[in-house]
Amino acid sequence: MDDKQEQEIKACVECVAKSVLPTRHGDFVTYAFRDRKGIEHLALTKGDLSGAAPLARLHSECLTGDALGSQRCDCGEQLDMALQRIDEEGRGVLVYLRGHEGRGIGLAHKIRAYALQDKGLDTVDANLELGLPVDDRDYSPGIAILKRLGVTAVRLMSNNPLKVQALEAAGIKVEKREPHLPAVHATNARYLRTKRDRMGHLLANPALGKSEG
Repeated sequence: MDDKQEQEIKACVECVAKSVLPTRHGDFVTYAFRDRKGIEHLALTKGDLSGAAPLARLHSECLTGDALGSQRCDCGEQLDMALQRIDEEGRGVLVYLRGHEGRGIGLAHKIRAYALQDKGLDTVDANLELGLPVDDRDYSPGIAILKRLGVTAVRLMSNNPLKVQALEAAGIKVEKREPHLPAVHATNARYLRTKRDRMGHLLANPALGKSEG
């Protein structure tokens, strides 16, 4: 990737604020970024991000899971796990991507999809029944944020191969994919199996049973 392409990626976001954020997982230096659509994202960082690949996560906004503790998904648990791991290691970055609610379909549509899931559809078919994409997330703001922070290589906390592909296509080396396995509950087991069997997520949790593939 040449310098012009690097600059074009970095121009996708601008840093608009920076502060220290004490959390239940420790203290982080937090940056607020704004993308070209006016959507504001956060980067929670700890330690020096230069040099050897730090722990990193691109975390998609999920109000129901992150803030309300919903057990229909694994989002809140993944957020907590990532921040805890970064704090324990003393070095890393979590990019919180807003505008990703419901894999990009929005909050109201996500609740509509939940209602269809209550009637028997899985998370993929519920989105399709609503005439919506299965996954409409754009990772380019997160990639731009990492580049703005000087991150060139990561150990990525993710089960989603698409995130690995997006980072490497943009010139950020994924030195290792760190499995990020949530707990399995009666209320999220079908959701997790669907992500594994129909969306290709790498969820090697024995509690989910064998893959249908």
